[in-house]
Amino acid sequence: MLSRVADSLYWMARYLERAEHTARVVNVHINLELEQPQDASFGRWPRVLESLGMDKSSAQELDPHSLLHLFCFEQSNPVSIISCIRSARDNARQVREQISSEMWEHLNRLYHEVQSAAQDDLWTGDPREFLEAVKEGSLLFQGVTDSTSGHGEGWRFIQLGRFLERAFTLATLVDVHFRYFSGEAAMRPDAGPDTADYLEWIGVLRCATAFEAYCKVYTAKIAPDRVAEFLVLNETFPHSIRFSADRVQSALDAVSSVSPSRRGAKVQRVTGRWRSALSFSQIDEIIANGLHGMMSDLKRQTTEIHSGIYKAFISYPVETALEA
Repeated sequence: MLSRVADSLYWMARYLERAEHTARVVNVHINLELEQPQDASFGRWPRVLESLGMDKSSAQELDPHSLLHLFCFEQSNPVSIISCIRSARDNARQVREQISSEMWEHLNRLYHEVQSAAQDDLWTGDPREFLEAVKEGSLLFQGVTDSTSGHGEGWRFIQLGRFLERAFTLATLVDVHFRYFSGEAAMRPDAGPDTADYLEWIGVLRCATAFEAYCKVYTAKIAPDRVAEFLVLNETFPHSIRFSADRVQSALDAVSSVSPSRRGAKVQRVTGRWRSALSFSQIDEIIANGLHGMMSDLKRQTTEIHSGIYKAFISYPVETALEA
């Protein structure tokens, strides 16, 4: 596969995953703000900004309308919904011949819907309707992709982009939330809703579409250590970091088998260590050693894997291919 094709497919998937994640997190926190007393919302938007990788200090300077504009329609914000969907569409257009007609039509339609919302007065209605539409549009695109494209090398690069982005954004979300809401008492195995804000713990699960799945595993008792275990270590839930690591390794192994090289083997080893750390970790050990430290390590490793993928398969020099 040409490196430019792999690059476009990879970033198309990353940008769409980022748009969906931003829409979901913002939508959850709008709902939480409506459900909680006003004093309970203190510090909410700086925390949301930080969890999305933005400068949290800007929350002090912006009113609610301006904050929502920043999340949804600010062209200069690289993680705003409109920026991500525009970038995803631009990448898809570069490889129009490599994706199915259904994929292009759906992504193009989503792009024009977001553009139209940006030009209309979104705030005369309910912004949550727009955020829900973005989430649904991204999920439908994933389904269309899996159903209408061959699961070959190009599809593997889409998987790499989707799940690397998901792992990184989840690690950031978990890290920020637990730094704000968990203390020693909150992380005890017997800790319950009385030791932390119950709605906020439900909120972090909903930010990962995980509340119902969590309840099926642990019942409806919300305990911070169980929330951490589910979002980080669960091997069957699609929005856990462990699940994402498994999918990244599977896609990378498939790509490497088609285009073997020493650089490819190196990034496979990095990915294997990343996945092994998640496979053999126990939540009590993670908490004892510091959840923040592990989330920082996971984010560093996803960045290292991203760099390795580029060196091995996308931006490799000529001599790399000769060495393989």
